[in-house]
Amino acid sequence: MSDLQIIIVAFALLHVCFESCLNLLNLRKLLKSKDLQPEETKAIMNETQWRDATDYTIGKTKFSLCQDFFSFVLFIPIIIFLFPWVFQNWDVTKAAGIFQCAFISVAFLLVVQFPGLIFDWFKQFHLEEKFGFNKSNPKLWVVDKLKENILGLILGTLIFGLLIWLFRILSDLSEYWWFFAFSAFFLFQLVMMVLWPKFILPLFNKLSPLEDGSLKERLFDLAKRTGFAAQTIDVIDGSKRSSHSNAFFTGFGKFRRIVLYDTLINQMEESQVEAVLAHEIGHYKKGHIPKRLFFSFLTGLLGFYLLSLGMLQEWLFSGLNLPAQYIGSMSAVLIGAILIIPNFTYWLSPISNIFSRKHEYEADRFAKEAMNGGNELVEALRQLYRENLSHPSPHWLLVFFHYSHPTFFDRKNALDSL
Repeated sequence: MSDLQIIIVAFALLHVCFESCLNLLNLRKLLKSKDLQPEETKAIMNETQWRDATDYTIGKTKFSLCQDFFSFVLFIPIIIFLFPWVFQNWDVTKAAGIFQCAFISVAFLLVVQFPGLIFDWFKQFHLEEKFGFNKSNPKLWVVDKLKENILGLILGTLIFGLLIWLFRILSDLSEYWWFFAFSAFFLFQLVMMVLWPKFILPLFNKLSPLEDGSLKERLFDLAKRTGFAAQTIDVIDGSKRSSHSNAFFTGFGKFRRIVLYDTLINQMEESQVEAVLAHEIGHYKKGHIPKRLFFSFLTGLLGFYLLSLGMLQEWLFSGLNLPAQYIGSMSAVLIGAILIIPNFTYWLSPISNIFSRKHEYEADRFAKEAMNGGNELVEALRQLYRENLSHPSPHWLLVFFHYSHPTFFDRKNALDSL
């Protein structure tokens, strides 16, 4: 092992150890309160639902502990042996063809993810099945994975090919090639945001316009009075795979679409669905989407700048056990970064989640104003917690580090204080 590989493995170990500590702290809290339900949680769920929610969260926590340990053990031979071996035997240098470099890189990323399918299968057909959430079947699961990997290979090769082509064209013209290359890549991502619900999502789920009736009238009236021009409200058949419920809107500008899970409509009263939609509209009206896109642009731009520096560093390539002729190869650096960087950016996740939780509070406030009160939103949140067996009292440190949404009680208290 080189000194660089030792540092990388050390950070990966630190990552998995800290994550395990968070899960163990939460697990201890769950086990302690399992048989003695806190009084305040009785306003959300009864004792049976409390035990089910606790057992479900305990199961997910133990599953996460095993998965994290497995991923770490798998990461070591990948970064030390497999990654340098692949790029020593398959040419992705600057002299190789663009399509060849892109295809080899994406195929490698897909192959190293194959062992994780074991955990996906176990989660779907054991954990989710045990608590009544799984609505899928082995055939559908296999078809989904095949579609995901084929799409990943096609789109990934196109994206990697675009980046490699831009680098080779622009790097000879300007030292700021990384700025123009990432700008073009970011524009490609925005286009995909528009195309995804129209061409990609239908490959997995059926989208149908919301049927005429009181709910549709109610939701369109909400959209009208909040200034959210919506041409259509779609219903996605999420129930074919899971009984979990959700709602979201995708795209931007005139391409935006409101999407409701059929499970959400079946599990809630119309007023509660309206409150959920009001919350989602709040994200749009408060400008959260462009703010997140702008932040994503800045962080991506910084990443590409660092990438441009790394591509010229001999110590980086030798530290990864790559031959000297790979210096300046975008493929090798990109794949290495995708494998390594998450162990370093992991420590920045609380910052992102702080802003995300702030946005959730703002969207809740908007929903309360749009609904002339927060009772319906609170009831909708209660229903979501009950139906999804979400535990309302996780460990505070886990919330701080990982939760993009505030807990039920934090959201309720914030609404009550307005």
